[in-house]
Amino acid sequence: MCGIAGSIFKDNKFDEGVLKSLQHRGPNEQTYFHDHELVLYHTRLSIQDVCDGHQPMQLGDRYVIVFNGEIYNHNELRDKHKLQCQTRSDTETILHLFNLLGIDFLHELDGMFAIALYDRSQQQLWLMRDRAGKKPLYYYNHNEKWFFASELNTINQAMPLEIKHSYFYEYLRLGGFYRSHTPYQHCHELPGGHWMCINLSTKAHQVTQWWNIKDYYLKPEFIGEQDAVYKIKGFLDHAVKSRLETSDLEVGCFLSGGIDSGLVATTAAQFTQKLKTFTVAFPGKYNEAPLAKLVADKIGSNHTEINIDFSDLKDNIETILANYGEPFTDSSAIPTWYVSREAKKHVTVILNGDGADELFGGYRRHVPFAKYDFYNSSKFVKSISKSINNLLPISHEKKSVYNYIYRLTSLVKESNLGVYLAASSDIFEGYIDKAFVDTSENLYQNMCSDLKSFTAGIDSGLSKMLLADFNISLASLFLVKMDIGTMAHALEGRSPFLSKDILEWVPTLPDKLKINGSTTKYLLRSYARQMLPPALINQPKRGFEIPLKKWIEGDLKEMIHSYIFSGSSFSSNFIQPSFKQNLWDRNIRVSEEKRAKMIWTMFALEVWHKKSYLK
Repeated sequence: MCGIAGSIFKDNKFDEGVLKSLQHRGPNEQTYFHDHELVLYHTRLSIQDVCDGHQPMQLGDRYVIVFNGEIYNHNELRDKHKLQCQTRSDTETILHLFNLLGIDFLHELDGMFAIALYDRSQQQLWLMRDRAGKKPLYYYNHNEKWFFASELNTINQAMPLEIKHSYFYEYLRLGGFYRSHTPYQHCHELPGGHWMCINLSTKAHQVTQWWNIKDYYLKPEFIGEQDAVYKIKGFLDHAVKSRLETSDLEVGCFLSGGIDSGLVATTAAQFTQKLKTFTVAFPGKYNEAPLAKLVADKIGSNHTEINIDFSDLKDNIETILANYGEPFTDSSAIPTWYVSREAKKHVTVILNGDGADELFGGYRRHVPFAKYDFYNSSKFVKSISKSINNLLPISHEKKSVYNYIYRLTSLVKESNLGVYLAASSDIFEGYIDKAFVDTSENLYQNMCSDLKSFTAGIDSGLSKMLLADFNISLASLFLVKMDIGTMAHALEGRSPFLSKDILEWVPTLPDKLKINGSTTKYLLRSYARQMLPPALINQPKRGFEIPLKKWIEGDLKEMIHSYIFSGSSFSSNFIQPSFKQNLWDRNIRVSEEKRAKMIWTMFALEVWHKKSYLK
């Protein structure tokens, strides 16, 4: 795992500040390559082929590469294509594969990656990103100047960036920046499953999607439960084993009380005798540390329970939020940062269960979509639901049955984009006309057109929701959260559920193997009965239960108020001052849970503007 960056412009020179800004991602080595207008930067976290995997790496006089990530099947590909390599590094494997197969070599890779590969003879720079977009890659293009990097903060310190105001409305509704969008003009994120080719002579460029998960939803496989359990076992065994073997360092596991991380840890324990597992424990109603310990005891792992009381949160919160380089609302980024900091004291590589919920149907919102296509409600049904919802009392208890019913009536009345956002992030949904300075629907054209593209030709309401989750929430929020949270401490996170085999097989499965009745992740739970303690099998999806309401009314109240009501408040460009004040004073008819999310979203925006953009 590493940090990469590069720049292309006239009179370009090495910039030491670029390496310093990425040093936390690669503390072992900081190096660069300079050729006329091009400079490539690399900061290395040494994990595989520690002695010989130095970057930038060259193949002959033609190719130069900087690479962030891991290719888990690179040894298999060396054998398959009879590659003659001089090192054990997967970086060299990439160079030889590109030389042999061209850009189509991407389809053979199983891994997470952001790659920059320079072809001297063709004067082309290729930028490539893995299927799910696990490894980040941002780029700036303006006035014949190019700059790319693993993190937005690096581009911000190297280039004179200006804010693009319209995208902040997407942020306020989603909780993060949407897919290729960033807070800045002329600055984008290369989406997962895409590559870009830049001609260094003309500065022309081409962006192409090389992989699309929707292709596999359109290839249904009719398979029974028993056969499916057998196949997922084989795929998960292979994914976990390869992620253990492609590391010269010890590999550990994040272990919650859920079945995703439980299956990963239990599988890993079959292939290593000294597995270390880590669980975060903190005060709260839904502390899952006791459930995680059941798994640790069963597999005999060296288990560490990391107790977090957030007593120093006031000292760390600005640093945590500013790390993202863009406003980021997901408050579970906070325990992710803390548990990563502690886990780094023991290991450098960690396995996690990321991606399972978005592939197998792991959220409560997936259950109603398995029974009804909310994206295809008639005008009559929408009208009736709106009337009912307006009459219902506000729900204040997040986990209650009543809250579930209340949110269902909210879903039916919405437009397609509103359906997705109300079912997922649900921050300002239902209050946009009162809250936002600009209420134009044109602000969300990209999101609306993409959502139509994701779901076109798909008959199943559940499949539509899973496609939207994979392309929006997983790509724009959850993978970003994990990458920044772990790499802030030079900790590499590996996600077996995002392996090539699983990504290309699970979408083909019938809905009943994902949601069966009211049971989420049905196939994984069926397999888990063979592997995990019985107490875990029917546990609901919880995630980190963050006490947002308590923070906003307690330790962080003064800080939050100071940020969002300052005379130079950036959020006032988008949120009506009267709504902001009424929300703070509880003069808005809204649940306490949703009120807290709105306030936190504005707070994260203000911290980014002051600590990241203006620093």
